[in-house]
Amino acid sequence: MLNGVHEVAEFVLTAADDPRAQDLQLPEVSGSRFTVAPAGQSRTVRRTWLDTFDWRLFRAGLTLEYTTGRGGSGLALTARDGDLVASQDIAGGGLRWPARIEQLPLGPLREHLARVVGVRALLPVVRATSVQSRHRALNGDAKTIAIVTTERLTLTQPARARAEARVTISPLRGYVAQATRLADEMARAPGVDTADQSAFESALRAAGRKPVDYTSKIDVRLSADMPAALAVCTVLTRLFMTAQANISGTIRDVDTEFLHDLRISVRRTRSVLKLAGSVLPAGLADRYRPEFKWLGDLTTPTRDLDVYLLGYPAMAGKLVGGGEPELHPFHDYLARQRAAAQRQLARGLRSARYTRLAMTWQQDLKQVAAAPGRRPATGRFAAGRITRAHQRVLRAGGAIDAASPPQALHDLRKLCKELRYLLEVFASLHDPADQWRAVNELKALQDCLGEFQDTEVQRAFAAKMMAEASAPAETLLAMGEIAAGLAVRQRAARGEFAGLFSGFASARSRARIEALTRAAS
Repeated sequence: MLNGVHEVAEFVLTAADDPRAQDLQLPEVSGSRFTVAPAGQSRTVRRTWLDTFDWRLFRAGLTLEYTTGRGGSGLALTARDGDLVASQDIAGGGLRWPARIEQLPLGPLREHLARVVGVRALLPVVRATSVQSRHRALNGDAKTIAIVTTERLTLTQPARARAEARVTISPLRGYVAQATRLADEMARAPGVDTADQSAFESALRAAGRKPVDYTSKIDVRLSADMPAALAVCTVLTRLFMTAQANISGTIRDVDTEFLHDLRISVRRTRSVLKLAGSVLPAGLADRYRPEFKWLGDLTTPTRDLDVYLLGYPAMAGKLVGGGEPELHPFHDYLARQRAAAQRQLARGLRSARYTRLAMTWQQDLKQVAAAPGRRPATGRFAAGRITRAHQRVLRAGGAIDAASPPQALHDLRKLCKELRYLLEVFASLHDPADQWRAVNELKALQDCLGEFQDTEVQRAFAAKMMAEASAPAETLLAMGEIAAGLAVRQRAARGEFAGLFSGFASARSRARIEALTRAAS
């Protein structure tokens, strides 16, 4: 899709003319029944392709492009085949990136994006300057059958580089067949290749990037017979790469998922150090566990408030005795608390303590990986650790009854996380289908325990503000209703727990975990 017109064919000029020239020359097609005439002067357009940090649009088969030029600014969302999904003209001074969904103009484009992007911000993936020239393709009757556009792309971000020179043939209504014949003729011209990638993918390649070059998953390949110390170092290195990738976005507060992914990688690291750190050199795990606990504690207040604020619209929408306006002071209170927590978090991530942790941790992991020893083997080691973690969950969950305090459910949630992290860390040793089923059953139990814990934290925030009596009476009444709703949700989660844990502890579920560990060892 170029300039809002669907193309019938797109080509790459492999023998483009002088790169210093403004206009590209169209390839000569000998013996053609068609002629080409200029259609106005060339124009320069700034093209910015956008996606989320974790490539949600690309994964969904979508491409979002922001163009600015003499004619104005606009956004276009296209499918992988080039069909236009939605577009939006941008009035005024244009848009600044990164941008969250709520910063985009209302309309169909925003609605389409919201379903895919969610809470993530849109970021520039690659920027380029495009010099475009338009031509009219004429048939033997001197009728215009297509618009032929030449384009030369020059990357401006992340690094200045020359991308491909391209030619696009866009048919006019009623002339698709003739435009297709023109395209067939051009495909046979010297110095012309059919484009096998979109302009976006071509620009990415010129920038040295690949689509989906970030994932929060532990995408490492382990083997059952490799030294366990090497496997653990490989996993810990991958986890720290994920953490580091999210530091800048967390400090700049680009969107809440940067902190979420950072926090998950830190929690996974803490679990690996606790449950598998015994294969590392003596004292290494004990030396770093307090540092990663500090890092985890640093992230907790902001994340707890993120969860509350993300769920705020749904809670406000359920009010019966009042409306959302009555809750404005409470929302402002949460926002102030979150701003203070975010400042503290940013200071911590910029501190000398974090810088020192990042440097020494990576150095120590490299040293261990260089001389990991030979025993124990990863398969047998992983099987033993997963079996122990599974048994701890079964014992702790089996001891919980109606009289158990909330802390018992919170402790069980942490044990479930440890088991799940081990399953994820050693996933490459397991059959993918069996692994998915085991994690899915555990996730259902975790979601129930997470709902119980989240409502516990949220009730504490509400109680704190009500105790301060720093809000109008109508706000306190609305908050009382919110608190009552949280209590109902918490009781419901506790009521669901017994059934979910019974399924997780069933003979079939136990046999699945046993089969995983048996196959891995």
